[in-house]
Amino acid sequence: MQHDHDPSQCDHDHDHGPKHIYIYSPSSAVRDKPAFRRGIARLQALGHEVEVDPDALAVHTRFAGDDATRLAAIHRAAASGADVALISRGGYGLSRLLGGIRYKAVAKAVEKGTRFVGVSDFTAFQLALLAQTGATSWAGPSLGADFGVAGGEPDEIMEACFDDLLSGHGEGSGWRMHREKPHATTGKPAVPDVYVKSATLWGGNLSVLASLVGTPYLPDVKGGVLFLEDVHEHPYRIERMLTQLLHAGVLARQKAVVLGQFTSFKLAPHDKGYKLQSVVDWLRSQIKSPVLTNLPFGHVPTKVLLPVGATVSLSVEDRDALLYWGHTH
Repeated sequence: MQHDHDPSQCDHDHDHGPKHIYIYSPSSAVRDKPAFRRGIARLQALGHEVEVDPDALAVHTRFAGDDATRLAAIHRAAASGADVALISRGGYGLSRLLGGIRYKAVAKAVEKGTRFVGVSDFTAFQLALLAQTGATSWAGPSLGADFGVAGGEPDEIMEACFDDLLSGHGEGSGWRMHREKPHATTGKPAVPDVYVKSATLWGGNLSVLASLVGTPYLPDVKGGVLFLEDVHEHPYRIERMLTQLLHAGVLARQKAVVLGQFTSFKLAPHDKGYKLQSVVDWLRSQIKSPVLTNLPFGHVPTKVLLPVGATVSLSVEDRDALLYWGHTH
């Protein structure tokens, strides 16, 4: 997928002291131990104090330990007093734990300054935390896939955005949307200029989010900005999950829907021209709110950090989009 965004959106000229980063595994077992070790070494090389949860490398079938083990790890992360609690990896497993998480303890940790950061399966934790307490967490990197990349440096935009989070200087994120043809009948641009003020930013992985519909763990966000990404999902499956959100009334309540990166799928011969853009066009025909594309977030190296549950503003001019939360701090 085209990455056509401005790399200047996070800069790391901030001079801040070392931070305490707590690494834990609330989802799938860590299979790539070299990446895990490289990630820790990278964070230490950046000057941070890295504390690794005692069960971070536990294995129970496909999970990083049984449910009780992973729940305990989450609660240790919340009690750690760390500046950042960073997941080792995503995968699957948090949905099983949502009934047992002590959300008030996690929210208290957030209030005291711990930023919970993760991606993919971590969406379940983030949305449940928001639904249960209103506390903010951060959609961003994981240890192995992002900091532990083999044979090179981690993505510089991701790392700069993470640095912004640590220093407290993160104020927003800008990107450039895909170039799209004007509307066939009206001739108007695919995305009109947009200005949304004071909306709750929420979202994450589409599969995980859709699986929370009808549960107490999906936040009831009205007038929000919903961001979505996914991996290994064919366009028709993406459309099916969006249809679920549409029929559940979730999409109609948002001021904007922002699509991140949808990656690692293969079109089939019988798709006959039905592709990801077909899904975007269909979605625009179903809701009045603007549907934006190409947010640098998802299962890709270049990812910005996004405050799930924070109040944001969103502006779009031509193809340039800006999400801004600096005014909320």
